[in-house]
Amino acid sequence: MTTITVDKQPTLDYLTSIYDGRATGQYGLTLINQLAHAVQSGYHARAQGLPASIVVAALLHDIGHMVHDLGDHPAALGIDDQHENVGADWLKRYFGPDVTEPIRLHVAAKRYLCTVEPDYFDKLSGDSIESLALQGGKMSVDEVAAFKQEPYREGAVALRRIDELAKDPNGPMPQFGEFSPEILQTTVVGVAP
Repeated sequence: MTTITVDKQPTLDYLTSIYDGRATGQYGLTLINQLAHAVQSGYHARAQGLPASIVVAALLHDIGHMVHDLGDHPAALGIDDQHENVGADWLKRYFGPDVTEPIRLHVAAKRYLCTVEPDYFDKLSGDSIESLALQGGKMSVDEVAAFKQEPYREGAVALRRIDELAKDPNGPMPQFGEFSPEILQTTVVGVAP
């Protein structure tokens, strides 16, 4: 049997360059930028003792906003950029479904939580409320039933709860590189495009 060793460092370097280069603009209607939102998300996932895959999913969940060409705030133009699908599809070249599927489902998780928890809507930030309408609003009974069947729903719900925590201009601001251990642990391919 032959063992193949994949160098995962290029993936880490490429992701770091994206966040250093494209994540410094304002994040929607919040008072922080994409980079701060990402590292706060990763921080909260780590602080909650979640698995490395969810820490990375939290860190990278909004990368879809940075790999499209719709601008910094397409929701203001009435456009749902479908960042959850764009990001999950883009990340599939580097990570398995334990990272990408909670990312793909985090918008559905917001819709789900707004439907099944009466007070969850009141916890949403202005940008989350703005995008919720574009993303379909609350779920129907059939959509709730379908979401409950998703194998990665628990990770997506955890990620979604973290998403709202991670918009604090006075919150923790670790360096992106501090998440290298989790990124390297969960990377399945190590070649940047």
